[in-house]
Amino acid sequence: MNKKASMELEQCREDADRYRLLVEQSTDMISRHTPAPDWIYIDVSPAVESVVGYTQDEIIGMSGYDMFHPEDADNLLTRADSVRYREGMYTNVYRYRHKAGHYIWLETTSRTIRDDDGNPVEIICVSRDVTEREEAQRAMRRLARVVEASSDMIMFCNHDTRKLTYLNESAYHTLGTEKDTPVIYYLNQLFAPDVIESLLNDALDHAAIHGVWYGSVPMHLPEQLNRVAEVREIIAHRNRRENNKVEYYSIIGRDITLRRKAEEEAKRHQLELAHMSRLLSVGEMATGLAHEINQPLAAILNYCRGTQRRLEDKPDDAVDTVTRSMELITKQAKRAAEIIKRMRAFVRKTEYQRLEFSVNDACHEVSHFLHQEAIDHNITFDFHLDEDAPPLLADKVQIEQVLLNLMRNAIEAYSDCDKAYRPVIISTRNAGGYIYISVEDEAKGISSEGLANLFEPFYTSKSTGLGMGLSISRTIIETHGGQLWAESDGKTGTHFHLKLPLRDK
Repeated sequence: MNKKASMELEQCREDADRYRLLVEQSTDMISRHTPAPDWIYIDVSPAVESVVGYTQDEIIGMSGYDMFHPEDADNLLTRADSVRYREGMYTNVYRYRHKAGHYIWLETTSRTIRDDDGNPVEIICVSRDVTEREEAQRAMRRLARVVEASSDMIMFCNHDTRKLTYLNESAYHTLGTEKDTPVIYYLNQLFAPDVIESLLNDALDHAAIHGVWYGSVPMHLPEQLNRVAEVREIIAHRNRRENNKVEYYSIIGRDITLRRKAEEEAKRHQLELAHMSRLLSVGEMATGLAHEINQPLAAILNYCRGTQRRLEDKPDDAVDTVTRSMELITKQAKRAAEIIKRMRAFVRKTEYQRLEFSVNDACHEVSHFLHQEAIDHNITFDFHLDEDAPPLLADKVQIEQVLLNLMRNAIEAYSDCDKAYRPVIISTRNAGGYIYISVEDEAKGISSEGLANLFEPFYTSKSTGLGMGLSISRTIIETHGGQLWAESDGKTGTHFHLKLPLRDK
């Protein structure tokens, strides 16, 4: 052998050693297989033990095909979606059985080595464990399916441009478009300008600082859609690899059309019940009201008869007599008109309307409404009112209805009581952002069993009545964001308490 050939042989040996060193040090599993369908292992690198758990001696001679997951064994033959082909090499992602018995995900690039006649001699494979990557991708795909199937609106929004880069099916449906014919949206198209300034920008800034924001921002949808939606949550996503700045937001909203309709229907139903309750209350007080109206009418009749008799005597001061009589008649007529006006205002069917009014004045007005009933039962109204109580923002008619119900209950509590002094004590106080109102009596009280059922519909201890007054009263107070409850020791009287927020809480 000449010197040149010897050097080439030595160079080949050195190259072979380097390649073998590379193979042995590689974390990828490099293997040789027979071209037969069984893929028998001919040789394999040491990485086989860290990848599939077998030693080199254990796996050589084993069938590689038998270790494929049954669903992935024919990926190459069927050209599954997991198989890619390029320039004589196949890349396949599949499940492979580990020595411990579980399956891992492998990504294998393989090439078939052929002889000069084109017949396959062996197959060379380079495989790596991609279980973590594959499971993460599958988790992402599952998450994507959940996002797409969610009934909530889910939108991705670019931080800088405020352009929506993704909308799920629910978002497209709520906005009145189809996913197959997408429309480009920007945030300023989905919210009213004042809402953007007062709510949305603050929500985005909060999410950018704290990572997430929760709340409620109403969306401005086209009127023809007849839909109501709001944003409930905003999540800020940062670029962790570069500058850690916010890249985009996940905006989660909800179509609340059905809920809003249900709320409106419930409110309408409540107004109907409240109106019915007021009518029933007036019906129960009919005798007292008739007596109260009869008083000014009787006075007017007496003034007219007295004036007529004096005029028959032809007095010198006839004009003064008539004038004085007319003044008295006018006063009584106004009194009767005020009683009727108060009654009509109470029974009138009204829409829910919030306005500012004095709770103290409302307590006095209701006591005037019950004036005759209080006289008939020898009741004394005793007021302890907080003069510094601020105005309450609420539906005045409904709050007066609750007060009327509580004060009438207090009056009727004395019906089977022998006490001579019969006070109904009404008190108000302002504390912690709430107005507290109490209506107390000093009658016999209510048993513990009665207290437990007091606010249940149709529960009543009276011989007459439907037992709906307190149930409706509690509903009214809770609709206003407040609470109504009762306390009694069953012996010395009953205290009804209610509290109402001075502003929305």
